[in-house]
This record gives sequence, structure tokens and C-alpha cells, in this order.
Amino acid sequence: MAGNIWVLAEQWRGQVSELTYEVLALGSEVATALGLKLQVVLLGHKVKSLADTLGKADSVLYVDHPALEEPTAETQSSALAQLVKELQPQSVLIPLTNITLGVGTLVSAQLQLPGINFCRDLRVVDGRLQAHCVLYGGKMEVLVTALREPAILGISPGARPAEKGRVAQAPAVEEVTVTLPEAPPVRFKKYIEPEAGGVDITKQDVLVAVGRGIQGQDNMTLAEELAQALGGAVCGSRPVIDQGWLPLARQVGKSGLTVKPKLYLAAGISGAPEHVEGMKNADLIIAVNTDPQAPIFNLAHYGIAGDVLEILPVLTQEVRKTILKKAG
Repeated sequence: MAGNIWVLAEQWRGQVSELTYEVLALGSEVATALGLKLQVVLLGHKVKSLADTLGKADSVLYVDHPALEEPTAETQSSALAQLVKELQPQSVLIPLTNITLGVGTLVSAQLQLPGINFCRDLRVVDGRLQAHCVLYGGKMEVLVTALREPAILGISPGARPAEKGRVAQAPAVEEVTVTLPEAPPVRFKKYIEPEAGGVDITKQDVLVAVGRGIQGQDNMTLAEELAQALGGAVCGSRPVIDQGWLPLARQVGKSGLTVKPKLYLAAGISGAPEHVEGMKNADLIIAVNTDPQAPIFNLAHYGIAGDVLEILPVLTQEVRKTILKKAG
């Protein structure tokens, strides 16, 4: 079997993402099962030192180009496609976050290669990679096998613990070159930092998170009262932030913040992978949703199948009663 297993390193602002190490751990398992080498592709400008943190791989292919200083899917995919065409890896594993989302799809389209996204796991079956994918916001799980190589695989967060992808040794680094346009059609202009909010949800021990199930801005007080009773704060999924019911600094998920509170109460949140990425490591997860088949229940430690508009006031009342009893 020709080629190696590649992992695209996701780096931004001088740091390698946590998801890169998760994908490295998965890629190492796959490479071992296939009897292949594991290589990392590091794209950027003046970031060669980051290769020292990628010791899980046998070696690093490093591309240094001014056009790669800021990540855009078009520029990264153009560079990666050139390397894939020239060096012919067996498969390419790409982390899926808002930084690299779209890179793999563009590469597979440019080179007419199999592209499989939203992979939660990979295993070797009859000498081929079989991907376990979660689609349509967690409503469908499928097993997909690419029948041609190289295959381009987008890996969702949570495939493996990031700690398993870290090794305290520096791999060999090979510098390679690509040709990129001086004026690409899509260029990075600037990054707009979200406005600072009065509450840093990443430092809260208790979070009450609301989703579409809260139905309207007037009902946000139900979550606020429960959060106050619990001594925590309110946060939300992207639909709530898009509606303007909470500021951007309160958004949890792939395009928001990652939180790890002691208690995360998900009220009216279905559990789409994009949201789960930001809260899956909470110590205790309680979910309230009218749909008993909602994906959030697969993650929750405790669940209530019911209307959040009815459940939240009851929970607030019971919490307050308990506090009064302890005070008395």
C-alpha cells in the first residue's frame, strides 16, 4: 500500500489547536493498523518552531509562505492540493473547526478525490479506512468507506483525547515548497474580536445554556432566574446569539467559546455537534428537551423530556427551597 497517513496541523496565532492533537492520536492508530508512516502537514509563515510540538508524527512536511500567514480555506486548500498531487498520501485527516472547515472539501473537489466529512472515528476494515460519520446535526450516523485513494477525511472534535496526541519529542522536519497566487480571490482582512461581556462564561462553575427551545427573548428570564439561584450564568447556542437574545461572548460551541463548568444545564438545546464541541467536557450535564430522541441526551448524565418553559420555573423553585433549608 503506497503513501503515508497525513494530518493537517491546524495552527493560528502561533499555536497548534487542541483538535490537531486529537487527530494526531487517531491518525497514529490508523497508520499503525495499516503499517504506514504518520506525517503532519504544517502550513504557515515563520511557524516552523511549531513542528517541535508534533512529535506524535514520524515527520513533518513544513510549507512556509507569506500567503499562509493567516488561514483561509482557499489558500490552504491550494497548498495542500499541490502536496497531495505530488506526494500521493494514502489518506489526509483534517481537523474540522471554523479555521479549517472547507479545506478538505476544496481539496477533494480540485483533485476529484473522495471526500468524507464529520468523521467521529476511523477504523481499518479489510485493508481500507472506514469512517464513522455523524450527519444532520447528530440525527444520522453512517459508516462510509472510500473506494479510491487518497481519501480526504474531515475529523470532528472528540475523536480521541488530545493528551494521546502529544509526545515530548521533536519530529524530523522536511521543508517543501508550493506555488500560490500573489493575489488570491479570497484574502484575510482582519479578525474582529467579540466585545467583552460582563461575564466570562469560561470561568463559571455553573452554566444554564439555552437554545431554540426557549422560543423567545421574553422567556430568557426563566434561564436567568435559574442561573441566579444556582450561582451561575446564562449562555446559549448559536441560534440564540444570532437572534440577539444574548451577546456573542455568551456563545458556546465551535464558532463560540469552549467551557468546562462543574454543571452545564442545557435547556432546549438539541445537541448539534457544533454546540457539543464547546461543552462536552463539563463535569455534569443535565439536558431538558421536548424531543426524547434529541442527540443531547446521548451526552447528558441526566435528562428531562419536557418543555423548558414548564421545567425551568420548577427547577428554580426547588433550588431556592433547598437553599432556604440549608440556610435554616
